[in-house]
Amino acid sequence: MNTDTENKTGIFDNFFGITQSKSNMSTEILAGFTTFITIAYILILNPQVLADPYVIMGNAAMAGKISNGVFIGTCIGAFIGTILCSIYAKVPFAQAPGMGLNAFFAYTVVLGMGYTYGQALVIVFLSGIFFIVITAVGLREAIIRSIPDAVKTAITPGIGLFITIIGLKNSGLVVGNPATLVSMVDFAQWRNPEADLAPMMGALVALIGLIIMGILHAKKVKGSILIGIVASTIVGIPLGVTHLSNFSLDIGAKFSDFAEVSFMKMDFAGLFRGESMIDTVFTVVMLVISFSLVNMFDSIGTLLGAAKQSGLIDENGEVVRMKQALMSDAISTAAGSMVGTSTVTTVVESSAGIAEGGKTGMTSFVTALLFLGSIIFAPIVSIVPGAATAPALVFVGILMLSNIKDVDFRDMTNALPAFCTIVFMPFTYSIANGIALGLITFCLMKIFTQKRGEVKALTLIISIVFVIRYIFMTLG
Repeated sequence: MNTDTENKTGIFDNFFGITQSKSNMSTEILAGFTTFITIAYILILNPQVLADPYVIMGNAAMAGKISNGVFIGTCIGAFIGTILCSIYAKVPFAQAPGMGLNAFFAYTVVLGMGYTYGQALVIVFLSGIFFIVITAVGLREAIIRSIPDAVKTAITPGIGLFITIIGLKNSGLVVGNPATLVSMVDFAQWRNPEADLAPMMGALVALIGLIIMGILHAKKVKGSILIGIVASTIVGIPLGVTHLSNFSLDIGAKFSDFAEVSFMKMDFAGLFRGESMIDTVFTVVMLVISFSLVNMFDSIGTLLGAAKQSGLIDENGEVVRMKQALMSDAISTAAGSMVGTSTVTTVVESSAGIAEGGKTGMTSFVTALLFLGSIIFAPIVSIVPGAATAPALVFVGILMLSNIKDVDFRDMTNALPAFCTIVFMPFTYSIANGIALGLITFCLMKIFTQKRGEVKALTLIISIVFVIRYIFMTLG
């Protein structure tokens, strides 16, 4: 190794404390690549999820522009959040748009409540500012302590089921049925010469992709989700699901759409233009709280789990540089909205790089650079069909649902709130409803079973706010 290389390595070593953390440069770089490979599927999924409401509403032109813009925004937003984790917090965590939170953005806020993409970005921006403030003043700790464990532990599996049902719907494996509400796609349609086989083929590709992801994950292959998406895309070519004609070398068009519909396109005026300003403000406040609560607990859970794995726990059981990591999360949420993406949060896939030995901010530094460089892969992303990405949603749902083992079902005063938190998310197509019903039922169960002492004042206040929301606010 020459002197220049040694000096450069020494700079990184001194800044990140690589040697002090009992790691080395090659391990940190490998860990950074591993984290990126594991999380890269979000670059494909996030644009499709955020554009999906416009596809459903029949506005294909706008959907295409949003998809292009969100792809660039996702790369930039993930870079901003991850580089903050690297340089400011100096932790080996990656940040990217959260898969549960983007579903809330797309299917609840835009599709369900009728807000536009630009108006929803304002809500994300405000939630980021709110998160920055409560992190800075220490209110975050008080809010965290006020959420009962019964609800807190149920949030992740609830989100897992929520994105699972979205994935099953997008894959075509689950279809609407007027008699039973939902049913499985009819695979026997291949026997009907007049039937449109496209839905069945799409479902078959999705099922193959899900099995591939499961097998690779079971064999501990890094990047199993991304590999599954690529394999599904290839399988979809002879089945007529993947259309190579969608391949586009015009990266300039993506940047053009990014500038037109995503970059600094938050619609403040449109968001607050309503018949009743009081109702409008109240609705926005409730959505900001909903985004913030989910983002907060997603981040905290990921940080705690990954920190234990990487040894970033101090003698008091606290995550080292927790406040800086959470502040990075908050800043990236606000910054992400400015570049057109949904809530940027600390991702659980960070644990993949940590498992490879990543212990310092050098790991996240490498991941951040890869996120930024991903912009050049835009042409490849354009040919990936929804049937290839849908199983990734289902598979992530499986991983998130595994956290249900932490839920206490022995005590009914805890079991019912946890159950409501979990099931109301997928069955009402809303993460916010799950959290709200969990908190409300927790307070009611404890109060009417003479366990009032387990209900904290702030928990009760938040629950009352949710009750008021349901009485006076129509979610559509």
